[in-house]
Amino acid sequence: MNAGICRIKLHLSESQSLKDKRRIVKSITSRLRSQYNISIAEVDDQDLWQLVTLGIACVSNHNQHVDETLSKAMSFITNNYPELEIVDQEIEILSGP
Repeated sequence: MNAGICRIKLHLSESQSLKDKRRIVKSITSRLRSQYNISIAEVDDQDLWQLVTLGIACVSNHNQHVDETLSKAMSFITNNYPELEIVDQEIEILSGP
């Protein structure tokens, strides 16, 4: 079993309130869940209306599939939400026996 964990921090320059932020986060998370069959949640910066930190997790039998899925998820955010700026990102892939 192989698992991939991605943490991505986004700057929402157009967000003017927590309500705006929630709308954007809900859109991103629901679209990514359905498109890539991953687990995703807002994991930090819940009280800041222009920053969002998302945690994404993927489990598969193959490292390559995990890496591709997480990379595609990050590309999806970049391509479909051009108003968002990626501030930081990190991917970790854990290989099991």
